[in-house]
Amino acid sequence: MKRLARLFSVLTLLVFAAGVAVMLYDRSAPVAVPEMAPLTSQIDHILIEKSARRMTVFRAGDALKTYRVALGFTPSGDKVQEGDGRTPEGVFSLNRRNPQSAYHLSLGIDYPQTDDVTRARNAGVSPGGDIFIHGQPNGLGRIGALPYDWTAGCIAVSDADIEELWRVAPNGTPVEIRP
Repeated sequence: MKRLARLFSVLTLLVFAAGVAVMLYDRSAPVAVPEMAPLTSQIDHILIEKSARRMTVFRAGDALKTYRVALGFTPSGDKVQEGDGRTPEGVFSLNRRNPQSAYHLSLGIDYPQTDDVTRARNAGVSPGGDIFIHGQPNGLGRIGALPYDWTAGCIAVSDADIEELWRVAPNGTPVEIRP
């Protein structure tokens, strides 16, 4: 009886391990996506649509390229306070660059703005800050982009995508973040 129980336990463990391996393999399996031509000149507007997990860059009103994004770990709704895991909504602009980022490269967004600070102060909380468009955690970018919302409120793209944006998005570029 003990031998049968042990055999059952081993088989159950093997089935469980095989299931986990299949799920992890499926998550990291490369998806064949046709390459788009790289952007070669400056953009003048970035639109992030949170519900679609999509960022589109524009020049003179023309959509040039669209990127898949990951958001804060609690993406629904506007950012209210530090630590809420939400990505802010509104119109911002790029105001700084960090080539030494823990997330490959990062482009800073001028959040919080005056109304965010006032709303947070009235609620007795910190509005948070340090919102960036950035790449993947250093050391993980070679495997691709993490396939879920994982940031603390930032907008994450693949390392290749942030490198492209770094080249074409100057400080001062408007960033519109919609629900």
